[in-house]
Amino acid sequence: MPEPIVPAGKNRAPLAGVIAVVGCDGTGKSTLTADLLLHLRQRGRAERRYMGLVSGEMGEKIKQLPFIGVRLEQHLAEKAQRAQDMSLKLPGVGTALIMYLLSWWRAAQLLRLRRLSRDGVLVVADRYPQAEIPGFRYDGPGLTVDRTSSWLVHKLAAREQKLYEWMAGYRPALVIRLNIDAETAHRRKPDHSLAELRDKISVMPRLAFNGARVCEIDARAPYADVLAAALGAVDGVIRPAST
Repeated sequence: MPEPIVPAGKNRAPLAGVIAVVGCDGTGKSTLTADLLLHLRQRGRAERRYMGLVSGEMGEKIKQLPFIGVRLEQHLAEKAQRAQDMSLKLPGVGTALIMYLLSWWRAAQLLRLRRLSRDGVLVVADRYPQAEIPGFRYDGPGLTVDRTSSWLVHKLAAREQKLYEWMAGYRPALVIRLNIDAETAHRRKPDHSLAELRDKISVMPRLAFNGARVCEIDARAPYADVLAAALGAVDGVIRPAST
């Protein structure tokens, strides 16, 4: 299991109006972020931002590219699956470069999120970058020096770590962490590897998101209870719109 990396990035004031929802697959993040967005839109302009990297959402966008879309998505999915396993060596410099560029793509998404926050837009973020534990699977750095002997990848890994420390400095106003056990998650997502689910579930509670305010919710509870707890936490950090 990857060891924590203490972020050295500068702490900043939390991003006003930004609510991050994190948790393992099978916790209901997509449903909850959609309902939170409806709730926040009653208070003003609100948007949902996906802050992950490898996802069905991203894959569908790649598939829509003319001619090469479907094959490119399949190729990237295979590469990403291997690259996310932190117990394996990186397959080569080419894959490391792709991972490095993906991290910069994530940073660009964070800049957009920061701009929305500064413009007074309420934001629900599905997942959120962190610099404490490496691994794209946990929304941390994808490159580590112990996974390669290449001097170039070593340099990329050092630069990527600093990039994630910079991103982690922009803490959300609230992190809603959905907790679940691996067996329940697997019943909800039977197409996912049980070993991968267990791995991610073991890591998620260790993430502090650079000192952000965290609301812990048991995702095994009836969804009405999960939603009520999340709405209560949101109302605790976002003031109602003035009338």
